[in-house]
Amino acid sequence: MKTKPAIPKGTRDFMPVETAKRNYIFNTINDVFHLFGFQEIETPAMENLSTLMGKYGEEGDKLLFKILNSGDFTSKADKSLWESGDTTRLAAQLCEKGLRYDLTVPFARFVVMHRNEITFPFKRCQIQPVWRADRPQKGRYREFYQCDADIIGSDSLMNETELILMIDEVFARLGIRVAIKMNNRKILSGIAETIGYPDKLTDITVAIDKFDKIGLDNVNAELSSKGVDDNAIAMLRPIITLQGDNDGKLATLRKTLAASETGMKGIEELETILGLVGKDNLRATLDIDLTLARGLNYYTGAIFEVKAADVAIGSITGGGRYDNLTGVFGMDGVSGVGISFGADRIYDVLNQLDLYPEQSLRTTRIMFVNFGEKEMKAAMGYAAGLRNAGISTELYPECAKMKKQMGYADAKGIPFVAIVGENELASGTITLKDMASGEQKQVTIDELTEIIK
Repeated sequence: MKTKPAIPKGTRDFMPVETAKRNYIFNTINDVFHLFGFQEIETPAMENLSTLMGKYGEEGDKLLFKILNSGDFTSKADKSLWESGDTTRLAAQLCEKGLRYDLTVPFARFVVMHRNEITFPFKRCQIQPVWRADRPQKGRYREFYQCDADIIGSDSLMNETELILMIDEVFARLGIRVAIKMNNRKILSGIAETIGYPDKLTDITVAIDKFDKIGLDNVNAELSSKGVDDNAIAMLRPIITLQGDNDGKLATLRKTLAASETGMKGIEELETILGLVGKDNLRATLDIDLTLARGLNYYTGAIFEVKAADVAIGSITGGGRYDNLTGVFGMDGVSGVGISFGADRIYDVLNQLDLYPEQSLRTTRIMFVNFGEKEMKAAMGYAAGLRNAGISTELYPECAKMKKQMGYADAKGIPFVAIVGENELASGTITLKDMASGEQKQVTIDELTEIIK
């Protein structure tokens, strides 16, 4: 028996209507990217593993899809690693390439390779798929699109401000109510210093970044398992559960982190960004969230996440500043900041809220019925004129029964059907049928064009 075809878990096929919805998202985001002066680039789906490894932390490295070397990929592998089960070292011998985990690290590699061909500060945008060997679940896929915007070559906090304004504009256009969450990695470093564990910053950020998912008790348990003592955990608790408005949170942090130069620098940066954005310039809410850590090692300053207000789903946009990223590729002293829109999660949110404009889902506007060669030649001429007017037009390819042709138009949701038979050829008119109402009337091609428009 033949095996039933299937696709890998965590991936999806998209039907025409679904693809139209996704294109609406991509086009909306891309329009806003261009509105703010960003330029598009593309990078390969696969990168050298040496480019990817070590940039996302230990957990991120485990989620990289690795590609087996071509040919006899086992010939250079240490056979003892097969028996010992040391999969990490074995994979390094079997695989030289991997699928990209995000668009930011490949972008850093791109900047270093093309530094003499681009103008700094460089404002880049990119919409392409990425892959993660994660456990598939609602809102989390193994293959998904990211829509990234980055500004590299400037350390001005005006860049963070523009990204916040751009986030606000995108979701206003999509009609999604959102909350923008903001924190700063320097504040997190200051917290780690204050509780006496500056050397465990990564462990602390990875744990508290899970606060919304696993709750305070489980965060505390994870910190304890990483060697953070009960006293330090008790000191951390009131910080990460801090409530109130942004000014109140900053005031408390100034007192709590007064002894940490790094922490105070992070507070100053958040104050500057909030001041530049202003209190009345956003439709979204903008809140400081001290549980926000974004567990990626390359962030060094402000970090962001966006949550939908009306749908229970993970973050739909995230990002932050990464001052040191290009340094690992041999280009020091280049500061960058960027955000990534999670197109697949945005798609799920728009589906749940049914927020797609009708015109974004339109495909063919009118179909000509096929009565035979003579009639089709006339219909082809009409169709050419309609297409020149920007109207999506189809001609049914075969002289089939009327019921079949009408069924095709109905199944595709085509709103109008045009009939050109012997009578219409004689009178130089077209019979136009409105598929929704069933109404039919004879019109000229000019009248038809105006009706369809």
